[in-house]
Amino acid sequence: MNVYDYGNTSADIILLQPVDEHDLNTLDNEISCIRENIDADFGLFAFGIDDWNRELSPWEAPAVFGKNDFGAGAEDTLREILKYCDTTKTCIIGGYSLAGLFALWSAYRTDVFSAVAAASPSVWFPGFYDLMEKSTILTGNVYLSLGDREEKAKNPVMATVGDRIRAAHDLLSDRGINCCLEWNAGNHFRDADIRTAKAFSWAIRNADKTE
Repeated sequence: MNVYDYGNTSADIILLQPVDEHDLNTLDNEISCIRENIDADFGLFAFGIDDWNRELSPWEAPAVFGKNDFGAGAEDTLREILKYCDTTKTCIIGGYSLAGLFALWSAYRTDVFSAVAAASPSVWFPGFYDLMEKSTILTGNVYLSLGDREEKAKNPVMATVGDRIRAAHDLLSDRGINCCLEWNAGNHFRDADIRTAKAFSWAIRNADKTE
């Protein structure tokens, strides 16, 4: 796993984000957008993911699009990311799409994250809402977002994402979590960098809030 650092990684706020090649190409714009919204110094570690479906999936599941099944590599990925977490700092994990789901899942595995920034997370992932119902999230602040056309996907599994994210927001809010659900214009493939920047910006502003 290649790790890339941006901004001031000695700052008191550290952002951690799994990325693919497309994300790497737009990270500069994402960071610029965060700086436009946040008057605080921060550093960002970007973790290059080679096998998206395997390295970010919490457990095995059959493919819902294409031919690549989902693996169970999230534990190994989280273990590597945690090496870059300093418990004396404000650490925020976030990401887009399956990386957003991974970020949300990570907060059920460890309490080191002050906030989660899950932009258009793949909450349609089989069995994930069941985990949310049965488990306790270990952070007090969660940002969720979705494009307003994402639940109109032709794939029947992915089309459940709207109902799932509404249910996730309600569940977390009912359990006393400071949880935001923001709707963006467009489908899943629109403005991923801007949506992720909005997610991290909210997370930075809310990271010091308690449950």
